Amino acid sequence: MTNGLAGNKRKKIVITEKDITPGIIAVIQSFGSRINFHPHLHFLVTEGGTDKKGQFHKVFQFNDPLLCRFFTLEVFSLLLEKQLINKDLVQKILQWRHTGFNVHSKVRTENKEDAERVGKYMIRPILSLKRLSLDKTEGQIVYRYGKHSSETESMDYLEFIARVTSHIPDKGQVMVRYYGLYANAHRGKMRKEEADPLCPLIIEDEDPFIPSKGWAEMIKKVYEIDPLICPKCGGTMRIVSFIEDHKVIDKIIKHLNLTFKAIRPPPPQAQLSMAAEEQSEYI
Repeated sequence: MTNGLAGNKRKKIVITEKDITPGIIAVIQSFGSRINFHPHLHFLVTEGGTDKKGQFHKVFQFNDPLLCRFFTLEVFSLLLEKQLINKDLVQKILQWRHTGFNVHSKVRTENKEDAERVGKYMIRPILSLKRLSLDKTEGQIVYRYGKHSSETESMDYLEFIARVTSHIPDKGQVMVRYYGLYANAHRGKMRKEEADPLCPLIIEDEDPFIPSKGWAEMIKKVYEIDPLICPKCGGTMRIVSFIEDHKVIDKIIKHLNLTFKAIRPPPPQAQLSMAAEEQSEYI
């Protein structure tokens, strides 16, 4: 990871305790859901990387704001190097609340099927013929977009052709790129060494992600009950793991036969406290 704004010189930034090489598949996309110009990148990244000994070190979480900051500075460094932007404008954009840059790394793949699904999404075509229709009355091209194709946009045929052709890559431009463990050079090296790149020695030397206790403090403040205190023995409970996969959560809820209501009264302790406050107003 590098940063090049300071003096227009690229400097290496160490963001991990170990020098590891991840596997990255990068896809360049220039279009949005309306066939509009919306440049962005998709990455399929390994949750960790290998060291010089070939041992794989797992990384349990990514710092999206920090990654966004690095990516933003890299883009501006490139634009400054090409003299396509000046430093005054860069500093002004960096002071905006929304700079236009964003990183989202919450999507996880747990198996091969999930990885293939994400990969197909990354290399999806510019448009879907199923969403395309012709309004013969108005002589307009109609394109459906959004969730469940619930929104539409109409345009004349010249606008439609212009939108589609503007996303055709230049001759020789590579839209799918492979880095690190997925690069051809690395895979060729592994074949020469007769090593199996799919079965590295995995070392989990980083603590798993544990959510902050802010949520527990808020529940304690509102309902006057500590959610981390066991209701049976009164002991303090600790968080063993934090589950984000909705499929696993649904299985646990179904197995425990749990039901939830949209509105429920506060715990008895909070009710007593609220009643005492109401009585004190009339004393």
